[in-house]
Amino acid sequence: MPPAPRKPRVRSYDPAKVRAALEGQVRAVRDVVDTVCAEPDARALLATRTRLGEWTVRELIVHLVGVLELLPHRLAEPGRLPARAEAGLLDYVAGLASRASAVADDTAAGAAEFAEADPKSVADRFDQAAGKLLGALAEADSAALVPTSFGAMTVADFMVTRLVETVVHGDDLADATGVAVRHDRQALAAVTRLLADALAAKAPGGSVEVRIPPFAVVQCVAGPKHTRGTPPNVVETDPLTWIRLATGRADWSTALADAAVTASGERADISGQLPLLT
Repeated sequence: MPPAPRKPRVRSYDPAKVRAALEGQVRAVRDVVDTVCAEPDARALLATRTRLGEWTVRELIVHLVGVLELLPHRLAEPGRLPARAEAGLLDYVAGLASRASAVADDTAAGAAEFAEADPKSVADRFDQAAGKLLGALAEADSAALVPTSFGAMTVADFMVTRLVETVVHGDDLADATGVAVRHDRQALAAVTRLLADALAAKAPGGSVEVRIPPFAVVQCVAGPKHTRGTPPNVVETDPLTWIRLATGRADWSTALADAAVTASGERADISGQLPLLT
């Protein structure tokens, strides 16, 4: 009997670099929000449907406000915490789908408060949330624990989850409004790597090599392991396409047809493993 595939190594992220990347990504998303809310047709833009089902741009911004404020809120919460972290980044990725209903409810409640708010008020609310997060980042101990829906998590790991949210939803915002978001390069790199590692954890093995230059290469899918020379099964794509595939924003067959993804080899179809989160 062949040996069971080894569990992939859990990648670590430098807290100082993550903090800087999060600050840069928050500024990038804030630029988009400010631009949208300053447009002459800002009210119509805020009412535009996004690719996230029923969510409008207004609701997406409300969700992002919650994303930014969650770390400051969690740091301020009293209560007992365990001696060590109970959840890591792969737990976060694996558990996001189970949180979809609760996230939708929270966003609907928040959006109701801003249903009649003028565009400037919406932009101001986002700016306030960004300020709270950046202030918290300046003071937070990266090794400290915060409570989450998945169990206690280090501040360092929780910052990476905020990178996922702001990169993915920044892309959603750009898609809905046509206002380009200038993603922080290190933020894009961290999210690309985390989602690549999540694929390797979901489909452990070494028969397929997934390349997302310039940020990540992972081996996945059970089967004959490649050791040297050109791998027989290779998938390659760019970071944003990978993030869209991993989060259900892009379709595998469409991406192949558009040459946004190349896949060679009889095992290179990884569509059955996607999306990794929704």
